[in-house]
Amino acid sequence: MLLKGTLVHCPRVGKVEILENHLLAVNHEGFITHVGPLASEESTHILRSKGDYETLITIPDGSFLLPTFCDLHLHAPQYLYQGTGLHLPLMQWLDEYAYKAEEKLDADLDLAKQVYTKLAQRLIEHGTGAVLLFGTIREETNLALAEVMQAAGIRAFVGKLSMDISSRPTYREASTQSALSSARSFVHRCKELTSSLPAHERLVQPVVTPRFVPTCTNELLAGLGQLAQEQGVMIQSHMAEAHDQVEWVKNERGAQDTEILEKSNLITPRAIFAHCTFLDPLQLSRLAGKGTSVAHCPLSNSYFSEKPFELASAISSQIKVGLGSDIAGGYTVDIMHAMRQAVVVSRMKAGLARAAWFEARQLVEQSSSCPHSGDELEPRTQTVDWTETLYLSTRGGAEALGLQGGVFAVGGSFDAQQIRIFDQATEYGVGPIDFFREAEEGERKIDLGVLEKWWCIGDSRNRTAMWVQGKQLLPTA
Repeated sequence: MLLKGTLVHCPRVGKVEILENHLLAVNHEGFITHVGPLASEESTHILRSKGDYETLITIPDGSFLLPTFCDLHLHAPQYLYQGTGLHLPLMQWLDEYAYKAEEKLDADLDLAKQVYTKLAQRLIEHGTGAVLLFGTIREETNLALAEVMQAAGIRAFVGKLSMDISSRPTYREASTQSALSSARSFVHRCKELTSSLPAHERLVQPVVTPRFVPTCTNELLAGLGQLAQEQGVMIQSHMAEAHDQVEWVKNERGAQDTEILEKSNLITPRAIFAHCTFLDPLQLSRLAGKGTSVAHCPLSNSYFSEKPFELASAISSQIKVGLGSDIAGGYTVDIMHAMRQAVVVSRMKAGLARAAWFEARQLVEQSSSCPHSGDELEPRTQTVDWTETLYLSTRGGAEALGLQGGVFAVGGSFDAQQIRIFDQATEYGVGPIDFFREAEEGERKIDLGVLEKWWCIGDSRNRTAMWVQGKQLLPTA
């Protein structure tokens, strides 16, 4: 397959590259074999000979290709009740909604398949090509989740929950040993689901998934750390998410999440922890030193965490970060909402810091006994902007998942979405996006201003095609 037109990607944090008049070649296994200007000698040769490339797709003016989004934190069974119960604190919300929904799907496999099939459809509609999923505690339900995602063509990392402690007596595993046995069995069975397929067609992988410290004994955590190491699989969990959760761990275990998880060998380069809002700079630096990633979930954090994640500091400290929808703590699967909320929270956090500084400075100025001028109190506020979150949703998430994608580069998987901003014939905007020719100067094209407009107000109506591993999941409009 050959595609020619405008490509947009983020090769590094804060850097948006707009590659106009480019040619991209994809082989029959779904890997990118060429990226270059249309006028280059190699591109010209490929277009003339075509070789094994049977299809030529022209991305029209007003449209562009972008890598698909990566969602680093989504509770698949909670899609059953998304947008519900968000008035409650975290631990109460888990008891009244999350555990009940997960138990319901574990008891009704047909219902689980219905929920997961609809979830897969919504992920594709919203441009998510790779997703890290929390499932339930029952093996069969999680295998069904893996099967649905593989059939849908989504790159899915599927975690069977491990929990031998629960505030809901009917929703926990019978013992630590049975939990470990079930986790090991799921890893093997999930791998077997795709073992007969060529390597490039294997889209689902098992993930070791202790729910979070309050639901796992130290023995279970240690066993899961050993299992992940033996099987070479990824690890996911929650970490330091909410005040009530942090206090529970401190009171019951006499330690912090980071200490407990590190002791169990669960903080590794192949681990992704959601939230991390209550980690101090030293704890965050320990994650960075281990090469561990953070799934930043700004929407659910706003509801449950009482504290924002130090995103700007994490980025500047070179901690690997991606974005998560956190269904159903977050109420939408659309990662574009996560991008926007990340910027909003960052701006609010910086604003509050500046407001506190102004207040402190006024107190200093009013105190004749204070020798300080107040200038040294000014905070070094850091914010993130839309370009940085676009990186987090694409290349940042892919890097956390250990994928080569997230950018358009030779050797990477062709995971892409086609975004239509304006009609090339009428020059009218598409979907929620409007343009006014009378107020514009020069020719309209895909530039940073147009991309920012799409980032702010675009939605699924702007998405006209999508591919994962070279396979088309959405038709071209």
